[in-house]
Amino acid sequence: MQNIATRSMYPLILAAFIAVLVISNVVAVKLIVFGPFTVDGGVFLFPLVYIMGDVLSEVYGFKAARRAIFMGFVMSLVATLTIMIVQISPPAPEWPNQEAYEAVLGFVPRIVAASLIAYVVGQLTNAWLMVRLRDRAKERTGILSKLWFRLIGSTVAGQLVDTLVFCTIAFYGMLLGWTFWGYVALGYFIKVIAEVVLLPVTTRVIVWVRKREDNLLKIQPHNIAQ
Repeated sequence: MQNIATRSMYPLILAAFIAVLVISNVVAVKLIVFGPFTVDGGVFLFPLVYIMGDVLSEVYGFKAARRAIFMGFVMSLVATLTIMIVQISPPAPEWPNQEAYEAVLGFVPRIVAASLIAYVVGQLTNAWLMVRLRDRAKERTGILSKLWFRLIGSTVAGQLVDTLVFCTIAFYGMLLGWTFWGYVALGYFIKVIAEVVLLPVTTRVIVWVRKREDNLLKIQPHNIAQ
């Protein structure tokens, strides 16, 4: 049996990435009010998806990150379809909670489409920019060579695309005027701030994972993310 110390971290990070994504999508069905602003429940956990996406992109490259993104998409779709199938299945006579199930977990096609499209477009933007900045940093010095700059820059772009696409498809016309733009702005602000606050943790995780994978490559010289 292969020793766990000689195994790549990629499968573990991938599993956590997908789990956090699916959980975020489930709790996002609830809208929450903070003062004059409205956000969805995914705001608490979804920033971690981007943080783990940064780890995947920085350590393993764009192809490995893209694989994780599409696997996350597939599992989110599976979760959505499962919930919908359970919803339309006839309830047992002794189970009186069908209406409650539909009220809480019942998906509106518009919300599902918004979530899946925004996730793929935002994550691919984040991963592509992260790797692009990393590759350019190899040729230059200055701010481009700083990991923190790549982390924040890719998140700012990726979260902007994600938030605009999701909010526009899901709620444009339902939330009006400043309520809509406040929802967009607060959701985006919280996600970016979460990246900034957790930046020291993200940076140390990336450094640790990269060091571990570099040591693994010396033992097993192959592409650990393939």
